[in-house]
Amino acid sequence: MPLLPPVSDEAAPAEVAAVYADIRATRGTEFINNFWRVLANDPALLARTWTDLKAVMGEGTLDPLTKELIYVAVSITNGCDYCIASHSTAAKARGMTPEMLMELVSVVGMANETNRLVTGLQVPVDDAFMGPFQK
Repeated sequence: MPLLPPVSDEAAPAEVAAVYADIRATRGTEFINNFWRVLANDPALLARTWTDLKAVMGEGTLDPLTKELIYVAVSITNGCDYCIASHSTAAKARGMTPEMLMELVSVVGMANETNRLVTGLQVPVDDAFMGPFQK
């Protein structure tokens, strides 16, 4: 049960209704999911989060499926059941297969394991890995 109730279309103030309309237009659907409806309890937070999500998940160097796979991977690591479900659905719509999901989960599990080992053992970063992105 959410801490705050989802905001229905009927109860939405004008600024929330405008974001709902943009979500519908951008996504080509009438469906507004519970995440947006609960965020709508704070219209400014709703608008900011929607604007940021559109910018990050929109056109870019990474293709839409890759972005959704990354979102699923981070959601698995963060333990966000809602985001795992919603972004797995989006990834499937963009071409993710069950085999891709299983491989993704394996990579996430391996990365988490080796990250914990390296952190726990305080392994220093090799000079060979100190390229232009690390300096």
